Amino acid sequence: MKRKKILFVCTGNTCRSPMAELLLRDKIKKAKIKWWDVSSCGIQAEVGGTISVNSKTALNEAGISVDKFSPRQLTQKIIAASNIVVCMTGSQKQLLEDCGNVVCVKDICGYDVPDPYGLDIEAYRTTRDALSVACDLIIKNYILQYKD
Repeated sequence: MKRKKILFVCTGNTCRSPMAELLLRDKIKKAKIKWWDVSSCGIQAEVGGTISVNSKTALNEAGISVDKFSPRQLTQKIIAASNIVVCMTGSQKQLLEDCGNVVCVKDICGYDVPDPYGLDIEAYRTTRDALSVACDLIIKNYILQYKD
């Protein structure tokens, strides 16, 4: 069976999309779901950076370790190689909707995920928890239902 790919997209690929990537990867592993790869990119990623300290802390609190992570710039090639592209906001989806297979978190669970960049740890925990709910719904409504 050919591997399938889900891509999370946010602005800088340092806060929301890496958290979503690592949360979904953890959930897929625990559910023993095979054949799915998870990655993330940023529309305006600063390549050479790292995941934000508060994102790492919020994930660590949830039992998810962040060994190494490097932000990646979104490209058409990465989008084309993905079965599903999940943007954090409707406005990000609008930028990419001509690319195909693009949805946003609001399509999945009814809310956008605002950027916590520069805010306190509590904002990152709220973001993590909102993304965790979205990841559960992605598994239920996309991954487990996905057909070629």
